[in-house]
Amino acid sequence: MANRFRDLERPQNGRVKDAVLMATVSSFEGLRQPRSSDLKQFCELFEPLFAASSDEARRQAAAALARSPHVPPSVALQIGSAPIAIAALFLTRAVSIEERVLLDIIRNQSPSHANAIARRENLSVRVVDALVERRDSTPRPAASVPEPAKPATAATTAGASLEREERLRAELKALARTAGQPLAAPAAPPRRPLVALDATHEALLVRFSRSGEVNLFAATLSHALDCSAVFGERLVLDVSGWQLAVTLSALGTPRADMVRMLTTLYPYLGERSGAATRCDALLDGIDPVDAKTRVEGWIAADDARRNGTQRHAPMLGPERAEDPRQPAAYPAPANQTQQVASTFYRRNLTRGAR
Repeated sequence: MANRFRDLERPQNGRVKDAVLMATVSSFEGLRQPRSSDLKQFCELFEPLFAASSDEARRQAAAALARSPHVPPSVALQIGSAPIAIAALFLTRAVSIEERVLLDIIRNQSPSHANAIARRENLSVRVVDALVERRDSTPRPAASVPEPAKPATAATTAGASLEREERLRAELKALARTAGQPLAAPAAPPRRPLVALDATHEALLVRFSRSGEVNLFAATLSHALDCSAVFGERLVLDVSGWQLAVTLSALGTPRADMVRMLTTLYPYLGERSGAATRCDALLDGIDPVDAKTRVEGWIAADDARRNGTQRHAPMLGPERAEDPRQPAAYPAPANQTQQVASTFYRRNLTRGAR
């Protein structure tokens, strides 16, 4: 099979900057606790790439960064100042955007940007005041045939203006207080239809698996599925390779690419078992229709966890909750899960360095 990821490196290809922008965002999403040097480097890479990429790529990058808790202020301002078709989702749902950035966007961008910010949860008092001020200062369209105004005193005009301002302020404050409160018991989230893997994501997955960059592979897979970074890590950390094989099959990945990625990430799948390899036996037992239904269910569960209807209990962290079903007389070793994860990553990194 031709190495299609090489097409991304050709200067005449118009998708080069889009692919580099997506790879930069995926790499940044993979950082759990970025250092100041990481944030500075991300700003230097992101700002020119975002300005030069297509609208679709910028929209995808803005949607991905809306989930990140570590977006630098300069990057947030650049995304929030983009056209509203690109910035709307980021302004409405971004979890890490400072108050001063919101104030700057409200005062300097279009009314549509201010309306998107007004739909955010937990607005501060200063942001609410800025929204009221912007709404009052927005010129209203004049009537085609204005009626003659009735004479009014200065006191009457000032009183009506003050009353209107107080009414708008009260409405916005009430909206800010009730935005984060559920109106009813949350229902099960609807399943999102699974979109086939595009050529760019497929090329990045092949490239990262071949180079042994497991973190970037998991981040790119999460971006392709539009899911959380935790979901992508769970798929890759299944050392049997079954969950990743089901996901790749559901995304319509060519079999040659699936074999290459699975045998690179999980070397034991390349061993011979009779007339075929273990990887061939694994893929032969997967039904694409059943795999698509199963992955859509996984994504729905991940969406429910991200929306707060379910809580994620980390399995590899020190804050893992105690399982009441297990007897306390047989505690698991403290470093057991860390050893499993360390062995998995060391094996793949060694494989990629060869």
